[in-house]
Amino acid sequence: MLHEPITQPKQSQQEGVFVSTRSISIEDLSPITAADWTYERAAHLLERAGFGGTPKEIEQLAAMPPEAAVASLVDYHGCDRSYLPDFEESGFWDPSLKDFPVSRPAATELAERTGEAIGVRVKPSGSRPLQPVTNRFFYWLRATVLETRRLAFWWMDRMVRTNAPLEEKMTLFWHGHFATSEEKLRDYRKIKLQLETLRAGATGNFGKLLVDIAKDPAMLVFLDAAQNVKGAPNENFGREVMELFTMGVGNYTENDIREAARAFTGWGNDDLTFIVDAEKHDDGLKTFLGQEGHFTGEDILRIILEQKQTATYIASKLYRFLVRDDLSPEFAERLGDLLRDNDYEIAPFLTTIFLSEDFFSDASVGTHIKSPTELIVSTYRKLGLSELPGIPDPYTISKTLGQILLYPPTVAGWSEGRSWITPGLLFERANFAREVMFPNIIEFSDPNHNPGGEVRRVNRNIIAGMEITAATLEDDAAPSSTAGIQETFNTRYASLIGYSEALRKLKPLPRAAAQFSLTEIVLAAEARTASDAVDVLLLQFLRVPVAPQARDALIKTLADQLGTDDLEDAESYLEHPLRSVAHLIMSSPQFQLA
Repeated sequence: MLHEPITQPKQSQQEGVFVSTRSISIEDLSPITAADWTYERAAHLLERAGFGGTPKEIEQLAAMPPEAAVASLVDYHGCDRSYLPDFEESGFWDPSLKDFPVSRPAATELAERTGEAIGVRVKPSGSRPLQPVTNRFFYWLRATVLETRRLAFWWMDRMVRTNAPLEEKMTLFWHGHFATSEEKLRDYRKIKLQLETLRAGATGNFGKLLVDIAKDPAMLVFLDAAQNVKGAPNENFGREVMELFTMGVGNYTENDIREAARAFTGWGNDDLTFIVDAEKHDDGLKTFLGQEGHFTGEDILRIILEQKQTATYIASKLYRFLVRDDLSPEFAERLGDLLRDNDYEIAPFLTTIFLSEDFFSDASVGTHIKSPTELIVSTYRKLGLSELPGIPDPYTISKTLGQILLYPPTVAGWSEGRSWITPGLLFERANFAREVMFPNIIEFSDPNHNPGGEVRRVNRNIIAGMEITAATLEDDAAPSSTAGIQETFNTRYASLIGYSEALRKLKPLPRAAAQFSLTEIVLAAEARTASDAVDVLLLQFLRVPVAPQARDALIKTLADQLGTDDLEDAESYLEHPLRSVAHLIMSSPQFQLA
């Protein structure tokens, strides 16, 4: 049953910008008409089907019929994206790292037993014979972390650059849905491969994407596929594929989990290649979700996709990410039917949503709290930038705000919504705005060149002339028969050497502040007074209007800093006051909303 139409009109921000329009019903999937299509609604579409944009980009969308505007975002596969740079690897990996040990003890024990590990031989004589192996182990740990940060930078840069923002927006959604983290994977190559899989299937067929991800090396490693063998099934993937990836809690039994795990036995990977080990696969009779057969993993996924609840769960999660958090159970079921009717094809589902009355209802507009990634990317896109600035550092900002790309906190991804905002996090978001407007280049420190507290301490000890063995002897370090305190290896020293070796190969990230001119933006809009300038900035940055009193305060602040209300008189020193006011706008609660 449809809810009653929301009748409260939108507040006017500036004539021709935020305007009152006819009331639109929520939970109504009927398409809006051309008469309903406005600048404001084009801006809303670009926020949700992308990361927002400049007034010029919004005007271009608004000039199209709504169907063409939506198609320009959803049907992006024909867009030329050849200008987007490929990820350029630093060259850390070589084949000797393929069977990387699960731990440092595993590496050194293998070396003691065989005389070699990770492509490095044990020293035939001298002190610390296992040190080269330990160094090599920590080299890869440091290298893959550094390269994963570069990969995240490259991806965020792609979000800023792309002319197909929905492709990256949906890749971000699936990254949180099929969540894996470098912290456990310890291999940036598998993460890169998974990103490519998510991007290729971003708006394609969910069933195909589900199968592709189930066979993805990163997912297989992350959910312990190697431990899922005939006679001793590991239930990690069998549980998560139903609980988190397809159906949601409460729509299956514990026996379904056990039977699914049996069907996935033998699935694994040979480095970056999916394999099935027939000897480890349980080919016995299984009963799953009421069906019986000698099921394989593909059969389990097929049966899951046949369940009505799967479509409802996926459609609802997509809706919450792209539209709003609140939806009735009846509407969730209708969304699921829409997805099933389209055979799990995501693009036509999104087209219907983005054209619907519900999408443009007051309950949907300006109610989405931007994730840290959305906040960072939308800020730069609204400034009209063509690349991601390296100052402030995106990794540091993301870490502070609570969303580090390629490091989701759990297999359930990020919580989203209100979890992104606390008083402390709102303050940190304002700090990000300040660093964009007033970059602290003098005190900037590249986090990739910061080895961490433990390594710094070891380095200081060496510089000070201290004996590293005496300073850092570990409980598990085996003393040799030689006189004095000796070690077969030193872990902390290896951490330092491993980091140093990785740093030598690391390709640097671009480190420059954002290049933009608010003076040019304001004057190009033909602003002549402080009031005009504030309205231009509000239009540039906000999709939700501020209160009249807040607008008046911004105008007074700008006029006071300019010493005049006439922009022509202040043109020679206009930039700094404009940036101060922009910082205030970007620190507002309204800037956190899309």
